[in-house]
Amino acid sequence: MDFLMGILLFGMPGGMEWVIIIFAILLFFGAKKIPELARGLGRGIREFKEATREIKEEIESASKEEPKPKS
Repeated sequence: MDFLMGILLFGMPGGMEWVIIIFAILLFFGAKKIPELARGLGRGIREFKEATREIKEEIESASKEEPKPKS
């Protein structure tokens, strides 16, 4: 917990901190799980970007449409 608070208070970790973080990840997940985790993270980021693009397109198309008169 203190480690995470240190990251939040003092910015991004430096060189040695990255080595410790990578070692901890390898220790917890193992070398075989890392590619699966990275693939899942990549898919999630790709889906998020696609959803963001779709929402942006919907907003732009809705703003270009003329408002319908009230009856």
